[in-house]
Amino acid sequence: MLESAATEVPTPMKPFLLLPVLLLLVPAIGTENGLAQSKADLVGTWKLISATETTKKGEVRAAYGWQNQQGLLTYTADGRMMAITTKGGRKPLSVSDNVGAPAEERAEAFATMTAYAGSYTLNGNKVIHHLEVCALQNQVNTELVRLITKLERNSLALRTVNMGPEIAYRELVWERISSGSAP
Repeated sequence: MLESAATEVPTPMKPFLLLPVLLLLVPAIGTENGLAQSKADLVGTWKLISATETTKKGEVRAAYGWQNQQGLLTYTADGRMMAITTKGGRKPLSVSDNVGAPAEERAEAFATMTAYAGSYTLNGNKVIHHLEVCALQNQVNTELVRLITKLERNSLALRTVNMGPEIAYRELVWERISSGSAP
């Protein structure tokens, strides 16, 4: 009696065939969005284009509540970095001495800027800032992890997650203003 090919039951994938498939997938695990980069991709100075935060309810707003933000971010080839961001339209101090200015003016100036510097390491799509100096002394000798959500020749987007009970993440978008190499 002849058996019909239509009645054959497919056999499951052989275990020895599964291993090569898994080996192809493992390198992609942990490189969220496939954005693993090299330090050379980051090297240069970047100008802040936008800074937003998204609440856990999905509301998108200006990061820190600041409008017209300004900022610069620099990565060097030897693993150093510096970042400063400010609220746009900051009022100048009434005197040019930051120590002699009235306390209210100094408090406002301090509350409308962030600045830090140190070294950085790159791990897949994460850039880790190792703070050595910071406007907020409490953050010295800490690490700030940034997820690279976009990195193209002249565009960089960094996301900060776990920002507290209300904010899901902040995303800062930067435009390259120098490559760190001679023209």
